[in-house]
Amino acid sequence: MTPSPIADEFRSRLSARRETLARMERRNTRVAGVRLVLGLTGVGLLIWLGLAPWKTLAALVALFAVVAVGHGRLINARDRARSAVQYYERGLARLRHDWPGKGDAGDRFVPAHHLYAADLDVFGRGSLFELMATCRTEAGRATLARWMLAPATPEVLVARQAAVRELAPDLDLREQLAVEGDQMRAAVDPAVIGTWAVMAGTLPGRGIEVLVRLVTLSCLGALIWWRQGGPVAPFLVLLALQGLVALALRPRVLRVTEAVDSASRDLDVFVEVARLLERRRDTSSLLQALRGRLATDSGAASSSIARLSQLATMLASRSNVLFAPIAGLLMWTTQLAFSIERWRALHGAQVPQWLDAVAEFDALCALAGYAAEHPAHVFPVVTPPPSRLEATDLAHPLLGDSAVANTVRLGGTAPSLLIVSGSNMSGKSTFLRAIGLNVVLAQMGAPVRAASFSLSPMSVGASIRVLDSLQEGHSRFYAEILRLKHIVDLARANGGATMFLLDEVLSGTNSHDRRQGAEGLLRGLIGFGAVGLATTHDLALGDIAAGWSPQASNVHFADKFDGGSLAFDYVLREGPVKTSNALALMRSIGLDVDPA
Repeated sequence: MTPSPIADEFRSRLSARRETLARMERRNTRVAGVRLVLGLTGVGLLIWLGLAPWKTLAALVALFAVVAVGHGRLINARDRARSAVQYYERGLARLRHDWPGKGDAGDRFVPAHHLYAADLDVFGRGSLFELMATCRTEAGRATLARWMLAPATPEVLVARQAAVRELAPDLDLREQLAVEGDQMRAAVDPAVIGTWAVMAGTLPGRGIEVLVRLVTLSCLGALIWWRQGGPVAPFLVLLALQGLVALALRPRVLRVTEAVDSASRDLDVFVEVARLLERRRDTSSLLQALRGRLATDSGAASSSIARLSQLATMLASRSNVLFAPIAGLLMWTTQLAFSIERWRALHGAQVPQWLDAVAEFDALCALAGYAAEHPAHVFPVVTPPPSRLEATDLAHPLLGDSAVANTVRLGGTAPSLLIVSGSNMSGKSTFLRAIGLNVVLAQMGAPVRAASFSLSPMSVGASIRVLDSLQEGHSRFYAEILRLKHIVDLARANGGATMFLLDEVLSGTNSHDRRQGAEGLLRGLIGFGAVGLATTHDLALGDIAAGWSPQASNVHFADKFDGGSLAFDYVLREGPVKTSNALALMRSIGLDVDPA
């Protein structure tokens, strides 16, 4: 694949980050050795305590603690360097078109019966989502998926384009996002936190919280009294009382802790992404608005979320085997549940807008990364209705340099319908997907793979990869006509603001019914004001466009059979196809199709 101008920058930074990582690895090895020696020395002195005074042992323990803290920071720096290396390795893989199957396919976001997601390879291996989803939070990935599944309004689209243009040159920002988030890509559902944040309080009021703390303090006091020679009975009674209180509050405590119990790592990523947004001073209105949504009367959203992250981390420590007995004695889970509940009461109402702002910023950074890695792509121009599309040198955004560019014009002064004919493997389906995916990109706010591109706001309906369904008891033909009905309903509901992409329309029926049904279907769609393409290798369907000029036109992809093999140039030409390759292709692989 032709190198992008950013490839040299990626390679330069990758080399520097690899050097940093190697240096960190060497330091880590040395410090780990020192830590091991100090640990073994401490154990030896503890065993043979008579050989060294307590002060020496205490000094050694203090030194070990200092080294351990420093080692932890070194490990964190090493991990950040490793994340940076991986970020640029993945970036270069994308530029080489070596990315399919190595990223997030986004299968969890596929909705049932969507009108183009499966047909256009929006999700799955080698999909648009896998190429673009460099987000660092699950909320960001969910936002990116949502943008792919529905067009933005013209106002939102223009605002996203401005934000992406401003973010695209900032490679440092995207590296920071990768470094902060790459080691902590937890799959916690942001909706769980958002729902918990605004739900009604579940724990009792302040009086019960004070009672819990008094019982815990009294139990600790009784324990200390007992260990200093006092009676054991008060401690046992208070311990039993503490257990009864914890048991009584357990159902309510669980409702609080379950929402944040697994979220601490993802919250750490959230905090870092929020801080990056809070520190920016962008000029685009959308980025300014997102930053404004993180401002609160009590300070920055990142600081507030950091407090929740800290509480969640403390809550998770109760599972530590060594700490568990102490946690039980301190009513650790119950105490933290009250603290978390107080945090929710103070900040909960703002959490949904914080989540949305960070998710949208994360998704915009993914679009900006895509734009930076595809500098030859152009931002589309949004035109007013009626439905129209005009693109020059348009190519499939998921293919490498092998993709052949073509020009397509629909609506306005151009035909509203193109009947695309051509033989098997000539490129008809790929052409439909190239158009559809570029329209999806355009209406997300991303650049498209074309020399120029303008379109009016429109929804997309596709019938390209429609399969039968054993579960629903549908044949392929029945599944296809159901999809076509949904596309017609979409065009009707949108007042014609729809693009339809129909591959081998009504291929599951006889030629007579196919011709009549296809003509009625296409006339209905054009009548609503929709624009689109229908492919066929049935030469008879090419006659449909003959009586519709200038509303409809025939175009085709040609092929050449020479020397026992087929050759395709994938160039779109005017008029219907004049040749057929099916029998020649069958003969080329050894099938005897000649009559006896």
